[in-house]
Amino acid sequence: MSAEDSSRTEEAEPGAEDGRTTAAGKGTAGATAESVATAERKREQRGWYFYDFAVSVYSASVLTVFLGPYLTELAKAAADPEGFVHPLGIPVRAGAFFAYSVSASVILAVLMMPIVGAVADRTGRKKPMLAAAAYTGAAATTGMFFLGGERYLLGGLLLVVANASLSVSMVLYNAYLPQISTPEERDTVSSRGWAFGYTAGSVMLVVNLVLFMGHDSFGLTKGEAVRICLASAGLWWGAFALIPLRRLRDRAVVRDPGAAPPVSGWKQLIATLKDMRRYPLTLSFLLAYLIYNDGVQTVISQASIYGKEELQLEQGTLIGAVLLVQILAVAGALGMGRLARIYGAKRTILGSLAAWAVTLAAGYFLPARTPVWFFALAAMIGLVLGGSQALSRSLFSHLVPAGKEAEYFSAYEMSDRGLSWVGPLVFGLTYQLTGSYRDAIISLVVFFALGFVLLARVPVRRAVEAAGNPVPERI
Repeated sequence: MSAEDSSRTEEAEPGAEDGRTTAAGKGTAGATAESVATAERKREQRGWYFYDFAVSVYSASVLTVFLGPYLTELAKAAADPEGFVHPLGIPVRAGAFFAYSVSASVILAVLMMPIVGAVADRTGRKKPMLAAAAYTGAAATTGMFFLGGERYLLGGLLLVVANASLSVSMVLYNAYLPQISTPEERDTVSSRGWAFGYTAGSVMLVVNLVLFMGHDSFGLTKGEAVRICLASAGLWWGAFALIPLRRLRDRAVVRDPGAAPPVSGWKQLIATLKDMRRYPLTLSFLLAYLIYNDGVQTVISQASIYGKEELQLEQGTLIGAVLLVQILAVAGALGMGRLARIYGAKRTILGSLAAWAVTLAAGYFLPARTPVWFFALAAMIGLVLGGSQALSRSLFSHLVPAGKEAEYFSAYEMSDRGLSWVGPLVFGLTYQLTGSYRDAIISLVVFFALGFVLLARVPVRRAVEAAGNPVPERI
């Protein structure tokens, strides 16, 4: 080796060492970037949980406890001697007005959700649309403070606006789930969201129970206490919605110049369902979900009326039972999330549907004026409620093709959070025809039985693969 070659070799050695240092530096930088991305994802997840925390008080206090019985009282006060009210000149039994109002809310939601979902996916601007929907719903709920006398029509109108706004906001909220969590995290993240929601419902129901039961000591009438409880849910919704709106972020989208512009609600819904035909297994799961969740949401929205009108229970008993549901639903959501990690989400959901059918059958035979049995029924509902909802959401998120999250969740949301219309319609019609709330409640078993059969037939692993998504180890 010449002296010149040796010199070149010696000069090369520091360069080689620098190369190794650079590679190590790149590796460190990559690990740091991954750590930063994980931290940012966890931060968004924590913010995301708080929308459930914000909005679940509406579902627990307004839809499940107070508004049904109170709106029914307003309708009865305005009814004719035969017990009918006449909104828009249509004769409606006063006891069925609330159920029909819930059904009417989905008509507005169906017109809005698909087009909002399509706009969100194509623009990537979910957050401002979430803010608009959240604060419209919060304002309508707060406005329920002004219900009184015979203002049942105003109550029905505010219910329709609040429910439709809730539905639109949940489309946008749920569409974040596949963007802020990895496939292996979905069941856990979704379950924690529901747990946050039921925790909020429990806290607020305790406050409502103190106010309602002690209304005399606060110098309030029973009606004034109910109106304060209704309005407080709207204020809570608006206040805690600020947290997810600060932490969630919009993602850039790759714009498709050939994509058709959003159209009217019905046409956009048809367009979304036509697109789903390319993913028939996703559509099969959605059909099963829409059916069994109709039953879940109808039980949630009509349980208070069943307890008050058929079982002749006091309002305080109903509030206590719903509080028990909220508390046990936290444990149920987290517990069923753990079961899903062992047995898979599909099997766990099927088990919950069987439990729902047994619970409703037991509810049919409950004796009147016996609170202890109603509390037992509430405990059974609480243990399966949160888990069946949380796992359905996370399972569906695996079946949605990338870039169409909000659009597909608009179809999913049509049967979520007390906004399904077939169940309340069946409940209301059964009561109208038979005059019995027992017959109305047992009519809902068919939703769980049919949903069980349809879900059992869906090959979820093939469905995830067909949507172009990675398949978790357990699903």
